[in-house]
Amino acid sequence: MNQLSDRLNRLSPSATLAMSQKSSELKAQGVDVINLSVGEPDFNTPDHIKEAAKQAIDDNFSRYSPVPGYPALRNAIVAKLKNENGLDYTAAQISCANGAKQSVCNAIMVLVNEGDEVIVPAPYWVSYPEMVKMADGTPVIVTAGIDQDFKITPAQLEAAITPKTKALILCSPSNPTGSVYSKEELKGLAEVLAKHPQVFVIADEIYEHINYVGKHESIAQFEEIRNRVIIVNGVSKAYAMTGWRIGFVAGPEWLVKAINKLQGQYTSGPCSVSQKAAEAAYTGTQAPVEEMRQAFERRRNLIVQLAKEIPGFEVNNPQGAFYLFPKCDSFYGKSVEGRAINNADDLAMYLLEEGHVACVGGTSFGSPECIRMSYATSDENIVEAMRRIKEALAKLK
Repeated sequence: MNQLSDRLNRLSPSATLAMSQKSSELKAQGVDVINLSVGEPDFNTPDHIKEAAKQAIDDNFSRYSPVPGYPALRNAIVAKLKNENGLDYTAAQISCANGAKQSVCNAIMVLVNEGDEVIVPAPYWVSYPEMVKMADGTPVIVTAGIDQDFKITPAQLEAAITPKTKALILCSPSNPTGSVYSKEELKGLAEVLAKHPQVFVIADEIYEHINYVGKHESIAQFEEIRNRVIIVNGVSKAYAMTGWRIGFVAGPEWLVKAINKLQGQYTSGPCSVSQKAAEAAYTGTQAPVEEMRQAFERRRNLIVQLAKEIPGFEVNNPQGAFYLFPKCDSFYGKSVEGRAINNADDLAMYLLEEGHVACVGGTSFGSPECIRMSYATSDENIVEAMRRIKEALAKLK
C-alpha cells in the first residue's frame, strides 16, 4: 500500500544528484572517477567573504533574521541590481531564500494554480518541471535543439501560449547548455510576452557572472513586461558559495510579499551567518568573480576543442555557465561486448563504468539526444576525462 502523497509520487528524483551519488560510490571503492556531473564551482569561497562570516559569528548574528533577509543584505542586492544591471528595485521588492533553488520554487508556488500552464524551454534544468508539478501546474515543454543553439524563438513562444499559460521560466546563461540569450533575442521574447498580460517570467540568472560574451542581459530591462518579471539570482555560482545557500528574488512588491508569507510558514529567513557573508560578496571586491570567470572561459575553450575531436559528438560553443551539452545520439544502437547503448542514460552509465567519467544523461534535462558535462574542474581533469571518453566511445560498434 502506497502511503506517500500523490504530490510526492508525481516527482522524479534529481538525476544530477543521483549521478553524483553513483560516482561517489565508485570512488569509495577505490575507482579513480573524474566527476563532470556536478554543477558547482571547484574554487573556494573568497577570503574576504569567509572573514565576514567569521565576524558575523563573533558579532552574534545567531538569531532569527527577518523572513525576507536582513535589510543590509537586501539593500546590497538593490545596489547590485542598479549598478550591474541598470534596474531599479527597493528592498521591499527583494526576498532572500535558502538558495536560488528555493527562490525559483517560491515564485512558482505563489503564482501557479492547479491546471495552470508554465512554459519550460528545453533543454531545462532538471528541477523546473518538477517544481511546476509540485504546484499542481502543467509544464509545457518547448524544445530548442543544438541547431538553434538551444534557444527558443519568439515564434515558438507565441505558439506555446494559451489562455491557461501563467508563466515562462527562462534560464540565461543556461544550465545545462551554457547558451546565453542576447539583448535582441530577449527583446523578441519580450515583444511576444507584452501581448499576453497574464504571463509572468521567472528569469533564473544564477549564472549571470559566468559568461563569455562581455555583458549579461536581463529580460527585466524591457519596460513593457518589467512588472511581470521575477528575477532569481544568488551567490552560489559567481562567488563559489554553493553550500552557503543564499538566493533571492526581485520582483513586484505584491508578489514578493506573497513569497514572504509562504516562506514564513515553511523555512523563515535564511541562515543569518550566510546572509552576512553574502552581503560581503555583493559589497566587497569583485576581483575574484572575474578571476573565476576567466578560468571558466579557459576551460570552456579547452573542453570544446577536445570534444570536437571526438568522432560522433556534435558540439556547440557555450557562451556562459560551465557546462557542455554535446549531441551524442549517433552512439545509440551501438554496443560493446553485449552491452547496448540505447539512450543518453545508458551512455552516461557506460562512460562512468567503462571510462570512469561521470556525466549526466540529457533525458532529465528534456534533451534525450545529449549528455551534460560540467567543466567546473581542473584543466588536467578535463584533458584526462575527454581522453577517457574518446577511448570508451571508440569501443562502441
